[in-house]
Amino acid sequence: MPQTNHLHRATSAPQRSARAENRPAQGRRMAHDAWQYLREYAQEKPEVAAVWCLAIGFVLGWKLKPW
Repeated sequence: MPQTNHLHRATSAPQRSARAENRPAQGRRMAHDAWQYLREYAQEKPEVAAVWCLAIGFVLGWKLKPW
């Protein structure tokens, strides 16, 4: 039985490395999809998007104030 686990680990190691190599591309795709969704949402509801941008800018400006 321990030999089966050893064989299973040996065959799954290349699969793990292939998945690890695919992670940066998958992350870029997810970021692209999120950006695309935000752009479409801003086109459909520009007032709501503007309020969110104003609120985020206010909070960041308040927390990162230079003085």
